[in-house]
Amino acid sequence: MAQHNIKFIATDMDGTLLDNEGRLPPDFFDVFQQLEQKDIMFAAASGRQYYSLLQTFSSVKERMIFIAENGTLVMHKGEELYSCTIDTSSIHRIIKEARLIEGAHIVLCGKKSAYIETQIPEALNEIKKYYHRCEFVKDLLEVEDEFIKIAICHFDGSQEHVYPSINEKFSIDHKVVVSAKVWLDVMNINASKGDAITYLQDTLKFSFEQTMSFGDYFNDIEMLQASFHSYAVENAHEKVKKYARFSAPSNLNHGVLNVIKEHLQLIESD
Repeated sequence: MAQHNIKFIATDMDGTLLDNEGRLPPDFFDVFQQLEQKDIMFAAASGRQYYSLLQTFSSVKERMIFIAENGTLVMHKGEELYSCTIDTSSIHRIIKEARLIEGAHIVLCGKKSAYIETQIPEALNEIKKYYHRCEFVKDLLEVEDEFIKIAICHFDGSQEHVYPSINEKFSIDHKVVVSAKVWLDVMNINASKGDAITYLQDTLKFSFEQTMSFGDYFNDIEMLQASFHSYAVENAHEKVKKYARFSAPSNLNHGVLNVIKEHLQLIESD
């Protein structure tokens, strides 16, 4: 299928669009402007907090779509387009179980802010990479907000040390996904980047065939499935690559932008 009619591009951030230092490709904003000129919508689709994404894309924040917190919150021009929340009773059950995991650091993700109990410097340094707006509280069980996700960090590996117990207890009625080597997310069972994109396809009137996406980890699978032009970067987890129709160079070689530039060249030559 030709790429000439693409109307919407979504990309994961860490390990995909960003390099290993969390930096955008040097020519990102030039390419973004070219997409705008072709009326192609661009979305950052990330496990990161909305406020963190705003900081990264501050100069174009009014001109793009943010699929934040692994698809649980979609924002455009400061307005909420879509959200998928978790009820407070479920939040409390998940927090209590996560507290039993030695070495786990819990981030309670609300629409207003993220909330943490830990003050361990190593954990704080990791958390601040992804959560620009974050509050320390004495007890997560006392927080009042609309909750969209619980993120759990474990430096010895989330898949090995967090996933077994959390998945066993909560996967029946929640989405439990390993989103990075040291991160795991628990969300509403109907939440994913893919569900968010499907919502946007329905409301903004672009099709599966007009959708391009890029990812590298398990939390990107549904997004790849929601896009005909689905790309896994070279450095993606091997199990994730089978869900993508195409491959892109690694994040260190700016694979996402290379593919987008090729697409723009095809449009120009058409």
